[in-house]
Amino acid sequence: MRSVHESNVTVEPGSDPRAGGVWTLAAGGPIINEPEGPATLLVPTEQALLLAVDLPLSSRAKRLEALPFAIEDRIAEPVESVHLAIGAEISPKRYLVAVVRHETMLRWIAEAEFVGLGHAAMVPDALTLPVAELESAWMADSQRGRVLVRSHDGAGFACDALIFATAWQAAGQPPVMAWNQHGPAEVPIAGVQIDSKPLSERVRNPPIDLRQGIYARRRAGLSNAWRRAAWIVGIGATAHAAILLADTVALRIIADRREADTRALVQQTAPGMALQGDLATSVAALLPVGGGGGGVPQTFMPLVSRISAALAPVGAINARALEFQAETLVMDIDGQPGLAARIRGALEGARIKATVTESPDGAIRISAGAA
Repeated sequence: MRSVHESNVTVEPGSDPRAGGVWTLAAGGPIINEPEGPATLLVPTEQALLLAVDLPLSSRAKRLEALPFAIEDRIAEPVESVHLAIGAEISPKRYLVAVVRHETMLRWIAEAEFVGLGHAAMVPDALTLPVAELESAWMADSQRGRVLVRSHDGAGFACDALIFATAWQAAGQPPVMAWNQHGPAEVPIAGVQIDSKPLSERVRNPPIDLRQGIYARRRAGLSNAWRRAAWIVGIGATAHAAILLADTVALRIIADRREADTRALVQQTAPGMALQGDLATSVAALLPVGGGGGGVPQTFMPLVSRISAALAPVGAINARALEFQAETLVMDIDGQPGLAARIRGALEGARIKATVTESPDGAIRISAGAA
């Protein structure tokens, strides 16, 4: 079997292999590795972050919803700028996850479509290695100055051979198993794991396929004309979906922060109150209700929401007390240099009728009417 980096058979633009086989995305475009097996395009793992992520949720839909929040502190990119793909369950409630920038995915798919491989699964090439039989070890395959690694948790990475030893030392020098005697020479080898199974068999059920979500694979039977039309429509849909995803994530983060601020304010004014279930219902329960079950909660909650939204750009505010008197919300907060002016400008910009005063002890009082 030829190495994925030794094959010199390329695909001419516009050709349509469709029969399947395992291909590798190289600098000059996809190259054939094995003509047998399911249509699979191996992509460089250097451009795909592979993680093992705990997602203890009952359904795939819930896991997809929670995924951005589970990995946002483990990636350097804004979560809305990347494509997230969920793969196999590698241990109970722990899943393989791939993170790829949207522009990288679009470029890879365009290259695949250009040569008729739009129907192929897309798999980071480090995942063609098995997990090492030796506990806590790395499985490593070194070829032509490049090292592929499959870590003991089922994830993996790829790097230049010149920096592999540094990465290995930073990881605590785990045992390294050489794959089919192709281990990196830069570190001690704990053993060799031989597998004669062809690559086409190893990718038949890949641990992850990047072609999911907005980048899901198309059917193989489309004509060239329909394929081109679908690709043009797909680019537009992808752009709109990416924008929608970014907006949704941003709105969710803002909503979570506002809820946390409101909970903090309520705890300061009613320390013994346990907030459970719906926040609006819990806050409304704190307030006196006028005759006939009327208007305090209906006035209070919209006013709090408007003020919270208006003050969000101002930054962190430490509230001392929050009261609602005669349809006027009174909020006392700790003062900071220039804070009163910023608050006054934010409320005026949001068209909220309010007075902002500073007391001798440095506190700031906001009095906002419901009208």
